[in-house]
This record gives sequence, structure tokens and C-alpha cells, in this order.
Amino acid sequence: MLDATRSGSLPNAAGVGYKPQHFAAIMEDPGPVRWLEIHAENYMGDGGRPIAQLRHLAERFPISVHGVGLSIGGEAPLDTEHLSRLRHLVDWLNPASFSEHLAWSTHDTAFLNDLLPLPYTAATLDRVAAHIDQVQEALGRRMLLENPSTYLAFAESEMSETDFLREIARRTGCGLLLDINNVFVSATNQQTDPRAYIADFPLDLVGEMHLGGHDEQMDEHGAPLLIDSHGTEVVDPVWTLYAETIARMGPRPSLIEWDNDVPDWPVLAAEAARADRILAPVSQ
Repeated sequence: MLDATRSGSLPNAAGVGYKPQHFAAIMEDPGPVRWLEIHAENYMGDGGRPIAQLRHLAERFPISVHGVGLSIGGEAPLDTEHLSRLRHLVDWLNPASFSEHLAWSTHDTAFLNDLLPLPYTAATLDRVAAHIDQVQEALGRRMLLENPSTYLAFAESEMSETDFLREIARRTGCGLLLDINNVFVSATNQQTDPRAYIADFPLDLVGEMHLGGHDEQMDEHGAPLLIDSHGTEVVDPVWTLYAETIARMGPRPSLIEWDNDVPDWPVLAAEAARADRILAPVSQ
């Protein structure tokens, strides 16, 4: 477990996932947006326009770095070259937060373009905890671990997802990133109660929240199948679940994720404003 951490803090306000096409609009008028998140793997180079823009943004906004390529849950050892590039990024940027997913995305030498779920077993717990310890020691800072969106459950799981996350945090000292859309997607796909999941979640460990859109399809039995696409507005049931969670635990930094079919800046800023309206009364 990491004994000492270094990081700043994100405000208990709305942020958005940064997209380069929004750079000019953000610099001119960010509206309700108080912080930005980047995907680490997009900024591991040494120069060029992306790094120059990020340096300008970091002078005005707290930055959250969100990793999508460490494969925290993978069976293989972590890629030390990837971890070294990540360390270089957080060393010069000094972000307010770093997070990764409870998922795996590598097999042997192949990298899979997806974040795949894990069985919640003692063996998985040991592996994920060891990987998080390695990341936190390498970066010299506490990380947040995000709950996944899932489409099925593993028969061999020995504990609930919330118990698994709680134990990971106890062993490693990491915090948690609570993705409300992921909760809703997983609960719908597995026909469980999202409010029961939130009631059992260790909310005191939440350092950041995510909101995003999803696509709805039908499975072979005619039941709804939700796909965590990050390509549309946040739907009303997710907003309701988010508001109920904020009322239960208090305000947290809350991000609007929109990674596909990215809209013009006013549309994204309006989503952030909706989150801010939920956060503001609780913050007072």
C-alpha cells in the first residue's frame, strides 16, 4: 500500500472530457466547466500541438488524467514501458487526479480495443491489488479505480462488485471513481437494481464521478441491452440516479464523458450545466 501521495484536488463541480476541437471555445468561454479530463494515452508524446494545448489548459483548469490502457485486471504483468510513459506525463502535468478502469484489455502481445470485465474472485483480487500497488508506487500518487460497465456476470464470482471494490481500496489505499452510467448500464443488462448497488457502494471512497450516454439495443430474447457508448446525451434515468447519489453522499467532482460523435461545445457545456445544477444546492 502506498504510504504517501501527491496530487491536487478537483473542485466539487462539473468537468468535461477534453476534445481538441473544443480548445478555442473552452479558452474563450468555459461556461460552467471547472475542470477537464484527458485520456492519458493521447498525451504520451514529447511535443506538438496536443502537448502545447494541454499546457495552456493546465494553466487555467485542474486536470484529471484517465488511463484506458494499463489493463489493471489483465493476467500478464503490467507493461512497464507504458507505465514509464504514464509517469513522464503525470510528472510534468502534475494532475489533480489519476484514474483507471477495473477491467482488462490485453492478452499475450495483443491489445484489445475494449475494456473487458473480470470475475470477482480471490485470485482476481490479489492480481488487481498488486497491479494497483505497482501503479501507485510508480506514479507516487493515489489512483482512483472505476467501476465497469458489464453485459454479463461470471458464474465463478465469489463476491459482489461492491465488496470487491471495497476490499481493493482497503488493501491498496486507492480511491474509487463512481461511473453512474456504468451502474445503470450494468443493472439494466443484468436485471438488477441500480439503487441497491449505490446503497452498497463505499461512497466515502469516491473521489470522482462520471456521467455519459449509452445506446440501447435488444438482445436475442427481446430484453433491453445497453451499450456504454459515450456518444449521446445522458439519459433522464441516469440523471435521476446521479441526483439521488449526490443527495446521499454530498457533492463530488462530476465529469461529462462524450467520446464518440462529439457535439459542438454548447451541447457539451449544457450537459455540464445540468450536472452543476444538481451539485450546487448540495454544495451550499
